[in-house]
Amino acid sequence: MKAVTYRQFGGPEVLTLSELAVPEPGPGEVRVRIVVSAVNPTDWKARSGSRFGAEAELSVPNQDGAGVVDAVGAGVDGFSAGDRVWLLLAAAHTPTSGTAQEYTVLPADRLVPLPDESGFDEGAAFAIPALTAHRALTVAEDGPRRLAPKALAGKTILVSGGAGAVGNAAIQLARWAGATVIATVSTEDKASLARAAGAQHVVRYTEGDVAAAIREIAPEGVDVIVEVAAGVNAPLHAAVLRPRGVVAAYGDDRGTGTVTVDFGQNVFLNSRYQFLVLYTVGWDHLHAGAEDLNAALRDGGLRLGPEHGLPVHRFPLAETARAHEASEKGVTGKILIDVS
Repeated sequence: MKAVTYRQFGGPEVLTLSELAVPEPGPGEVRVRIVVSAVNPTDWKARSGSRFGAEAELSVPNQDGAGVVDAVGAGVDGFSAGDRVWLLLAAAHTPTSGTAQEYTVLPADRLVPLPDESGFDEGAAFAIPALTAHRALTVAEDGPRRLAPKALAGKTILVSGGAGAVGNAAIQLARWAGATVIATVSTEDKASLARAAGAQHVVRYTEGDVAAAIREIAPEGVDVIVEVAAGVNAPLHAAVLRPRGVVAAYGDDRGTGTVTVDFGQNVFLNSRYQFLVLYTVGWDHLHAGAEDLNAALRDGGLRLGPEHGLPVHRFPLAETARAHEASEKGVTGKILIDVS
């Protein structure tokens, strides 16, 4: 089978189109024929490694993908050949289990049934971004632990970076769950994408007093901040959070890796900071989030394409290096790879 591999950490140039043996599923495992793979920042960060030029174990990149069950190992219940599925953190299972290849073998609990209403593109595109957004929207002290229509009714959500993949998913999921959504963006083009995703209010953080603009929309403050730039935006958090509000921080884009908060402001707010990454969030949260994402997909609460605020950029498997390069350069939208 065709697979994209690397044996050395470094830039996109270390990725090579290779031939690997088709893997066989063992007990409790499922073989999936990958139709669409997706690229997230975590994929090229893992490929980059801690030191350029260092040797790596033979690896296949990309965590997210969707496809068709091809074979099942002994003891697997709930999946049969021909089932359409999307995957949970595929490349985190073994170095060679990523989705940039024609077939991969994973434990059955890393597979999620793909709703009939959704295509392989949606299954691949929304996994990591939407699961991250789901977690961010369900960590507030006064908020729900699961998402469904009306679960966030009466809540105001601030989405930092509303044109990014996680930001887009957070806007769509929050609106599906009944929240009022304010998004911050840098440009008018990105403002248009945030509005297309469903944000009722969009604030340009490159213009004027951002805190004042948000407070004008939400005088009592916002309930949750879905944060992609935790360090640089820390002063804004205390200015716009309501008492017992939470900052759900999944990124520090444009930051230095350090978050400095004002103790006095935050202590009187009883504010909370929830840092989150999917690799250690726990499988109970991942599976619960996957169930809610499937419900949103069935309801049309998660949709793909520029008309829904998330443009798609496609690459063939042989050009996975170019796909990684596009993600590293910060292309706006979702990068998908046609595998088979």
